[in-house]
Amino acid sequence: MNILYNKILSKQDPSQVEGLSRFFKTGPGQYGEGDKFLGIKVPTIRETVKECWNVTTFDDLKECVTSEYHEMRLAALLTLVQIFKHAKKDVNLQQQCIDFYLANTQYVNNWDLVDLSCYELLGVWLLDKDRTLLYDLARDGKTIWEQRIGMVSTMTFLRHGELDDTYNIAEIFLEKPQPLHDLLQKAVGWLLREAGKRDEQRLKQWLSTRHKTMPRTMLRYAIEKFSEEERKYYLEK
Repeated sequence: MNILYNKILSKQDPSQVEGLSRFFKTGPGQYGEGDKFLGIKVPTIRETVKECWNVTTFDDLKECVTSEYHEMRLAALLTLVQIFKHAKKDVNLQQQCIDFYLANTQYVNNWDLVDLSCYELLGVWLLDKDRTLLYDLARDGKTIWEQRIGMVSTMTFLRHGELDDTYNIAEIFLEKPQPLHDLLQKAVGWLLREAGKRDEQRLKQWLSTRHKTMPRTMLRYAIEKFSEEERKYYLEK
């Protein structure tokens, strides 16, 4: 019996479905087109995961992550994160988690699914390893979600004071054919802003030769923590 699946299913709230569907842009032509919802908020999903992550198998996770329901996929990813975290020095189990994640990126198909899983998994896993994988995802990811994984996973490196990969991968997105998808612009700008929190001068130096040609949404996100005067300078140039 798949306890995670059954518990999540039991939490569904039809009164929330319409609002979540609208929030995650599921209409025709929108980025979440066709996605389905059970009407479950993230805190409820997290509480459910907390209750049963340790009795969830990879087969259970597969059933959940391939579900048509957004919240079921999120539950699978948050459970995977918990299994990975608790594996600690069990490298084989951690490797299983990473392999599972990479084998199922087609189901990590909305910005929240990416952002709540990738840096907790790939970012942590790659802290002491070669990071070419993230560059490949950013450059050649089959979907905007895989490309976003390549960028957002660098959050873990930033939190450890390592800024180089964030800037290097941001360059990949600047080199892509424009216009760049809004959700990729936001991801890159967000991570640049986070890098700036660690070293504001480095961000300003990086922007000095790029801000005139950067996509506007990306730039706005990157300079969000600057003073009003500084933001005006970068946006008017």
